[in-house]
Amino acid sequence: MGDFAGAVAILAGLCLFFGVVLALANSKLKVWQDPRVDDVAGKLPGANCGACGQPGCRAFAEQVVAGKLAPGKCTVSSAGIIADIAGLLGVEAGGDEKRVARLACAGGKSAVRDIADYRGLGSCGAAAVVAAGGRACPWGCLGLGDCARSCNFGAIVMKSEGLPVVDVGKCVACNDCVVACPLGLFSLRPMSDQILVQCSTPLAGPMAREMCQVACDACGRCALDAPAGAIEMVGGLAVVRAAGFSDVKSTLRCPTGAIQWVEAGQFALPKRVALRALSLGRLHARAG
Repeated sequence: MGDFAGAVAILAGLCLFFGVVLALANSKLKVWQDPRVDDVAGKLPGANCGACGQPGCRAFAEQVVAGKLAPGKCTVSSAGIIADIAGLLGVEAGGDEKRVARLACAGGKSAVRDIADYRGLGSCGAAAVVAAGGRACPWGCLGLGDCARSCNFGAIVMKSEGLPVVDVGKCVACNDCVVACPLGLFSLRPMSDQILVQCSTPLAGPMAREMCQVACDACGRCALDAPAGAIEMVGGLAVVRAAGFSDVKSTLRCPTGAIQWVEAGQFALPKRVALRALSLGRLHARAG
């Protein structure tokens, strides 16, 4: 009986000792966190999309409260929520220019012929390793919608042409479609970049046009018509070098409509006559 009582006493003493040690450690090592982090995190959408550059909304809230990021860096939150957070912290709302996902391809069903009947999995990732999904252009959009399925904001819809169309009002530049596309056709671009090259083929001339009616054939007319250095020909493709460059004149002589001037929307359908008429109409409207 005495041994049992002694064991209990020793165990109780150890519990007391370690309890005191843990209490002291908690008081000495506890990391204080600004309670405003909880307030800011509670106002954020909780999408954890990563568009702000942080791994989640909680991490973003911590950076905002610490003054390292502006509330406006959250592209998912509405203007009202951003203003609310800025008012809570007494800081400027800030924020960068809105970016949206853009697709470097306009080769839909009416522009690119099929050279094989692909009957594999309904995934671009699968089709990309099986003869490019049977399409004549191995660099173009496969049209099986991996990008649309990856978008948690409903910003990408597959249209009848077999091309994804981005709703720029819903796009938050989360980068998911960029990762999902096995051919790397998506990129995140500032809204002010209004001259877009809708092609990714490295071929030139008749070889490019044979595969796709709206392919860039490397004629170089756009580069000649743009200010010096604004557009360059690189590896058979026109590349826009000037940020925010939006001179519609550089698109008017493109024989295929591969380079386009866009406003707030996404790409036009790949119909060369309609594209040139649209560009000319905008140019005349500006001149008037």
